[in-house]
Amino acid sequence: MGIITLTTDLGSKDFYQSALKGSLLSLMPNVNLIDITHEVPAFNISYAAFVLKNAFPYFPKNTVHLIGIDSVYSENTKYIAIKHRDHYFVGADNGIFSLLFDDIPEDVVELNIMQDLKYLHFPLVDIFVKAATHLAKGGRLKDIGLPVAEIEQKMLLHPVIEKDIIRGSVVYIDTFCNVITNITKELFTRIQKNRDFTLYFRKSETITQLSWHYNEVQEGEKLCLFGISNHLEIAINKGKASGLLGLHLGDIVRVEFHP
Repeated sequence: MGIITLTTDLGSKDFYQSALKGSLLSLMPNVNLIDITHEVPAFNISYAAFVLKNAFPYFPKNTVHLIGIDSVYSENTKYIAIKHRDHYFVGADNGIFSLLFDDIPEDVVELNIMQDLKYLHFPLVDIFVKAATHLAKGGRLKDIGLPVAEIEQKMLLHPVIEKDIIRGSVVYIDTFCNVITNITKELFTRIQKNRDFTLYFRKSETITQLSWHYNEVQEGEKLCLFGISNHLEIAINKGKASGLLGLHLGDIVRVEFHP
């Protein structure tokens, strides 16, 4: 029984998500469908890439990850399937894969599955479904597409590094309103060199020590830590940090390391 995960911006209000799942089950009734999320903001490939990047490594080898973000047909749209790190990925070549992987994907094909014209505006339930179920059944990439050498490139906003300062930004806010930045644990440790630090955000908010877990401070107190994503988070123990601290996507944070 194959596994197909779903990462889309379809939401749960309309019939689109159900149509996608029904199409998958029609071609592969015994497939194991796993929702990663359908709540990606519309067309936001960087948001989707962050979520999927932190989720897919936990799945078994040969899992197929179907990505339905900004995939509506256009003359310049290219649909691709990828094998990378023993996982398969199916989606539009709109830059999301360059954000999803830290290294160059191993095998990439441009899908040559014929489009059914009645699904022209919804390739998710046609081309993507056919490709995903083919791979979930153990099919080969070369049977559904032709090899391509390059994928569309997009650039994330990276932290700015000075001698004793890292300037980062908020890239994700989770369901608990924890604020996740683009400052990785590896970068923080490399610049810190065991020194004390002060984390600055908003106009006057500061944090001066890392926590190991959310309950390390009293309820209602702010903290920072490296969570499961290995990115620096700003949180409030049993509180909603983004709202209470006034932090939003794109806001700047600054870490200063002291001699």
